[in-house]
Amino acid sequence: MVNKELLENFYTTMVKIRAFEKRIEEFSLKAEVPGFVHLYIGEEAIATGVMANLTHKDYIQSTHRGHGHCIAKGAQTDRMMAEIFGKKTGYCKGKGGSMHIADFSVGMLGANGIVGGGYTLATGAALAEKLKGTDTVSLVFFGDGASNRGTFHEAMNMAAAWKLPVVFVCENNEWASTTPYLTTTSVKDISDRAVGYGVPGVICDGNDVFAVYETAKEAIERARKGEGPSIVECKTYRIKGHFVGDPEKYRTKEEVQKRFTENDPIKRFEEKVLTEGLMTEKELEAIREAVEVEIEAAVAFAHESPYPDASELYDDLYVDGGIVE
Repeated sequence: MVNKELLENFYTTMVKIRAFEKRIEEFSLKAEVPGFVHLYIGEEAIATGVMANLTHKDYIQSTHRGHGHCIAKGAQTDRMMAEIFGKKTGYCKGKGGSMHIADFSVGMLGANGIVGGGYTLATGAALAEKLKGTDTVSLVFFGDGASNRGTFHEAMNMAAAWKLPVVFVCENNEWASTTPYLTTTSVKDISDRAVGYGVPGVICDGNDVFAVYETAKEAIERARKGEGPSIVECKTYRIKGHFVGDPEKYRTKEEVQKRFTENDPIKRFEEKVLTEGLMTEKELEAIREAVEVEIEAAVAFAHESPYPDASELYDDLYVDGGIVE
């Protein structure tokens, strides 16, 4: 059983992700933030459980649905909020927006708006660390639909052939944009594809933070010991549309509500810890209140921050002098 500190970490992280996403959804629906926004609501247990096994020296590559990954890896919510609002104080000076937040200081190599764009970057980071002889691991998050991209197979083959310290984490939420994944994918379980590369492929309940934590722990420890990559498939369900404002004509509201009611990872956590006497309602409430204060402070920071000046449009496109030392 996990200790009290880890329990508090689990709950704080999941609640923080949920609160952050709800506020972003509000602003997006009112057209107060630019660009598309893809929400992580309902999938909080995956980022939380996986990242609880990592340190800031470990790397992750994220996706267009990446706010939860950023928060769980330790990124600051105020700078994230500012970035999504397009403000100068954001992680990418307001030029990256929702889908391109990065914080190298905590090992967050960046979210990626290109489906399947993170595989090779995470594998490259793993190769670099192996060549340096460290025990650092690299993780890449991807959806069920992204497993059909060529970059998945290229990266998996290289990682397996060279036993690179990289873990492929599939967030199987059953929807690839507006398409049910089973209509375009040759296997029921994405983890089965591991067999073709001679590496482990495991499945866990992606709505159970305890299950995610334990499953990811084994794969990450295996990578640290130099035993190569794994595929960890976390079964979940995408509660929100592909993007904020998606009319969702491809599924019913009843289906979504039923799945969320049955598998809300935060409610499942609360029920477990209260039933087993691991945490009290007072402790949970204190965490929720602290998170609310943090998120509202992040909103205020974003609102009060300036936009980048037009003169900065081409800044940061190239390294000074055009050469990376």
